[in-house]
Amino acid sequence: MWSGSASVRSLGPVHRLRARLIALARDPVSPGAYRVVAAVALIALGAIVVSGAAVRLTGSGMGCPTWPTCENGSIVPRGATGGHGWVEFLNRVFTGAVSLAVAVAVLASRRRQPRRADLTALSWGLVAGVFAQALLGGLVVILHVAPIAVAGHYLLSAVLVADGVVLLHRAGLPDGPRRAAATPALLRWSRGLVALGGLVLVTGTLVTGSGPHGGDEAADRLPFAVRTVVPLHSGAVWAFLVVAMVVLYRAERGDVAPDALGRGRVLIGAITAQGGLGYLQYFTGVPEGLVGLHVLGSVLVWVAVLRFHLGLSEPTASRPVPDARPPVAVAVA
Repeated sequence: MWSGSASVRSLGPVHRLRARLIALARDPVSPGAYRVVAAVALIALGAIVVSGAAVRLTGSGMGCPTWPTCENGSIVPRGATGGHGWVEFLNRVFTGAVSLAVAVAVLASRRRQPRRADLTALSWGLVAGVFAQALLGGLVVILHVAPIAVAGHYLLSAVLVADGVVLLHRAGLPDGPRRAAATPALLRWSRGLVALGGLVLVTGTLVTGSGPHGGDEAADRLPFAVRTVVPLHSGAVWAFLVVAMVVLYRAERGDVAPDALGRGRVLIGAITAQGGLGYLQYFTGVPEGLVGLHVLGSVLVWVAVLRFHLGLSEPTASRPVPDARPPVAVAVA
């Protein structure tokens, strides 16, 4: 990845990690190597959402009843907390791994050659978000897994994933200005699509907060009947799918550069699969395994819609937009 890496291959895992971090702080980082760092950070941010869901689905939300320790006077679980304590403790350990990944992203951005201020700012955003997540995680424990706190934890994770997607996308672009690779109308549709994706996540937390998987047997639930909030969430998903199909139709018609079409098709497939999984879990009594897959699917759909939207811009030196209309000078977010 960066110079000097070959000399540490024969060391043990811990010493190898230490040597790579030292090399990272000392040696320049190539654009390709930095993109790998950004990808690792994004994968870790997505995985922590799924591991957090595992805590809730196994009823381990209060497995570690104190924070930042697991029990009074002990960082690790002891006999009193049982298996739930270890589930929650391992989730906290994994949070530490995520913290390391985003810290490396910051360090590598400062050593990247050529250095880019946008990548450094985005990587610092990840660090700030992970710190906020740690504080919010403590609040979840203090409030005994209150559904509002849990929903905030998940939605903040979605914001962090979005930051990670933008970081990875920009890390893969050459240095220099960009331009829109789609018509103004399609850009507006795409922004609406991202907004609907966010609405789907928010309404999904209402279903989760009202459903049976609260993370602890004594956890409070939202004062809504599941049969009331499920149609709200389902309606948001259907609107999301319809708008995505409109966007893809316009893209197929020539309103976007061909490179974005593949991402649009992936998005349609992801929304369809996620919607089908949602109906399956609802009609089968929301079993834990399907709920866990649905959480993973929510992350993948969110990544897919963001990647499609970000793909509607390209370096200025790229080929013209296929419909030959004048390119838009404003870069996509």
